Amino acid sequence: MLKSKVFLKKTKRGGILKIVREHYLRDDIACGYPICSKCSQNADSGMDIDHYDTNVVDNSESVANSKMKTNLNAPSVINTLSEGLSTIFSGQSQEHLLIPDTNVVLHQVDVLEDSKIRNVVILSTVLEEVKHQSLTIYKRLRDLIINPEKHFYVFVNEHHNETYVERVRGESANDRNDRAIREAGHWYASHLLQDGLELNVILLTNDRENKKRALMKTNSRLYVYTVREYISLIDGRDDLLEKLANIDQSDQLVGKEKFEYPAHVSPIELKQGLASGKYLKGGFRASRDNYLEGEAMVDGHEKPLFIQGRLHLNRAVNEDVVAVEMLDRKEWSYPSSLVLEDKAAVEDETSAVDDQKEAHEVRDKELVRPSAKVVGIVKRNWRQYCGMLQESVFTQTNRHLFVAAERRVPKIRIETRQAESLMGKRIIVVIDSWPKNSRYPQGHFVRTLGEIGDKETENEVLLLEHDIPHTEFSQRVLACLPDADWTASNDEIKRRTDLRHISVCSVDPPGCTDIDDALHCSQLPNGNFEVGVHIADVTHFVRPGTALDLEAANRGTTVYLTDRRIDMVPELLSSNLCSLRSNVDRLAFTCIWEITPDAETVSVRFMKSIINSKASLTYADAQGIIEDKARNDEIAQSLRNLNNLAKKLKAKRTEEGALSLSSPEIRFEVDSETHDPIQVQEKQLRETNSMVEEFMLLANVSVAKHIHKEFAQCAVLRRHPLPPYSNFDPMLAVCKAYGIAMDVSSNKSLADSLDKAVIPDNPYFNTMLRILTTRCMMQAKYFASGMMPEDDYYHYGLAMRIYTHFTSPIRRYADVLVHRLLAVAIGADASYPDLLNKHKTHELCQNLNHRHVMAQYASRASVGLHTQLFFKTRDLLEEGYVLTVRKNALQVLIPKYGLEGTLYVDRGDIKSSYDEEACTQTVAGHTFHIFDPVTVRVSLDSTNIQHQKLKIQLVSPKVKGLSVEEKYLPSNKTEKKVPRKKLKTHK
Repeated sequence: MLKSKVFLKKTKRGGILKIVREHYLRDDIACGYPICSKCSQNADSGMDIDHYDTNVVDNSESVANSKMKTNLNAPSVINTLSEGLSTIFSGQSQEHLLIPDTNVVLHQVDVLEDSKIRNVVILSTVLEEVKHQSLTIYKRLRDLIINPEKHFYVFVNEHHNETYVERVRGESANDRNDRAIREAGHWYASHLLQDGLELNVILLTNDRENKKRALMKTNSRLYVYTVREYISLIDGRDDLLEKLANIDQSDQLVGKEKFEYPAHVSPIELKQGLASGKYLKGGFRASRDNYLEGEAMVDGHEKPLFIQGRLHLNRAVNEDVVAVEMLDRKEWSYPSSLVLEDKAAVEDETSAVDDQKEAHEVRDKELVRPSAKVVGIVKRNWRQYCGMLQESVFTQTNRHLFVAAERRVPKIRIETRQAESLMGKRIIVVIDSWPKNSRYPQGHFVRTLGEIGDKETENEVLLLEHDIPHTEFSQRVLACLPDADWTASNDEIKRRTDLRHISVCSVDPPGCTDIDDALHCSQLPNGNFEVGVHIADVTHFVRPGTALDLEAANRGTTVYLTDRRIDMVPELLSSNLCSLRSNVDRLAFTCIWEITPDAETVSVRFMKSIINSKASLTYADAQGIIEDKARNDEIAQSLRNLNNLAKKLKAKRTEEGALSLSSPEIRFEVDSETHDPIQVQEKQLRETNSMVEEFMLLANVSVAKHIHKEFAQCAVLRRHPLPPYSNFDPMLAVCKAYGIAMDVSSNKSLADSLDKAVIPDNPYFNTMLRILTTRCMMQAKYFASGMMPEDDYYHYGLAMRIYTHFTSPIRRYADVLVHRLLAVAIGADASYPDLLNKHKTHELCQNLNHRHVMAQYASRASVGLHTQLFFKTRDLLEEGYVLTVRKNALQVLIPKYGLEGTLYVDRGDIKSSYDEEACTQTVAGHTFHIFDPVTVRVSLDSTNIQHQKLKIQLVSPKVKGLSVEEKYLPSNKTEKKVPRKKLKTHK
């Protein structure tokens, strides 16, 4: 059924424009209850949520007919209600189903996720509103919908003939949607009653007006409850009550606090202020070192605006989008050079201690930064937070403070009756509101993770805190996989270039099972070389729009932790069918160049291929073959030629201005049974590491040029922005203190300056300087080519005009998209609408950028966790270097473990003097400079159970009152020192 509506719109020139809007309605959309006789088996069984995710929601015809379109490669993800309905309800009748409104889903999703809550109808009105307002909640709702044990059913009320409602004149969109939800609830109650089913339908809403209007229909059998009212009828309700979100935004006094933040400006004033430029909008990032400071990233400002002090932060939480107002220049400040220590002391939840003063110091006019204050919140980006309860000074209280594991998150006040059993455990809490007269935000308890200090619990915290999807792959995803004994069919082989006769080999780290790439090199009759890079053809198995594809797109990347790997695609693909293991046929996407002996590219061609790798080598294996003069087989000759060409390619990149920076990397050896770290060492980098890297870079650049030529608007590329000059301030200050000239006007000049920055007496100086320079860089990002001008495509770190990622599709979804684009460009595969939609690609890239950064942080956090485990039973002396100097501390880098520790020098009995301009700290007559070598004692500090950390104590140089006395040194001190000559530069 087609429903049309005509609108007349007056144009700017005074004419009348006739607009016709069509809406498609149907009569065959089922209610979802399996034994409902009125909904025949031939009726549509509901909305496929995976297809809904890929729909153009504005196209009503597409939505209405989407359920008729079947993707043969994808299993059904349509859930249904259960015949044996919920038995937890003790009122009226036990059999019932729930219909939550939009706000219930948005604010009470923790309740909906509880195992007690089943048989829930999600209206398409609600689904679309949730998707529009919060993608985070939408993803959680989607997981509920596809969980067969929860029995959540999507009812497309917006296209059902009896439940669709039109918006009337003067009615807001929100009021119309509330009316549509009520109408669908009444229809369900009537529909099931007419079928003779003794089944109650309950509308859940916390909106008083919505509840009142729903109950006005006296002839309806629809029950209407608030979430709290409904939970009060459930047996074993205590844990559910604690999951209720407190969304009362009133500013009534909480407890006995005598504290008040400035009121946020009204929505109207906020909108007007942003439009006029009085207020500025930016993403808020709290400081990792000082919880009383933060920054707002505002467009048009070279550096973030600095925000300091509790009142100026004004209830902003890390990652919120805030509105700020510039302060008068005389009020500008600069980041404190204090490193605030974690305090494990018990604190009164109504404490009125004014820690605002800790953030401020005497202002140096030359160091001040443009500063601002938060005047309003544009968008809250609160999430679930992991942490622990703080012990309260009060007994017999249900109100407690929660301390997040993430130091940038404020303490959260919750109410719980389980405090005694939760002490010493990792728990999850969410924020519900933050009244202006509450020192802390208000939240609620969600669930317990496990004991603090338990490795599995801490790993879970690590993954949750970094938003890493890590649940097992669902049955719907696994159903997309081929059989484990899959082999390429003859027809598939005929469609490809057969390269199985070529001596291809792979070179990877030891223990690698997800082998993305392989290489070959052979000399041509004209003296040039044929070089091939062969990449796993993941897109043959991961088809667009399938449950497998959507899961991979959501995960975005494989995450590598110290003791395990969290795959982007199931193991059957990542470690088997897609992995380019030796001596088995594998499908590949191949780039083949003709390259001169001087490493000049003559030509390049791309093809879908089938290969059979002749060797799976580690970097050490490949290096050994290259250096073994007795070996002259095809693999050995291929590796030597590749290595020689790679050196020339790298020299050219360096000449163009490519940067060679540093970051400490270590490798743990873990116990095979306990998985605890038993040994740690620096990762060794060989020529073969660089060899593989150069040809992967060459492949990425070649593919980037080709797909951009074919798809100028929707090519997936990767850019590395030029850092603002101010980013280099910390590094330049160090160079100035050492009398070293540093030119940062371009990447070429920076690279040349770094090569010359050498101090003979300190052989590790150059490495330290490169580490510091790395921290001045911007984050590289994926983007759709049509979303920005070509001048912004440049990759600063690699000194490349255009770049993408093509070489790791097993572990990066961006590479999957690039493979699809290249396949279409060479006629090897068909296109699909979303692939050529730059706006869809832009949305995907936003998620991929987030996932990529979080994966990096998670990997670093995993190294930190295992370093703590390593030192749990150890107390060692190690060599380190002063990396940064702060007002009350020295940050010490210990290269052997790739870790940093804080050496606090601000003690009451020790006189210290901090010189910010000279980057020095003088303690008891001894002056510490940045990059000075030191020997430190390293052990685990467990005084703060929430934030266990490495304890760094100075051993040498000897500084009275600061150095550890000889009698307190570990007995094995001489065995644990690291000779300076063994410290390597990481590139």
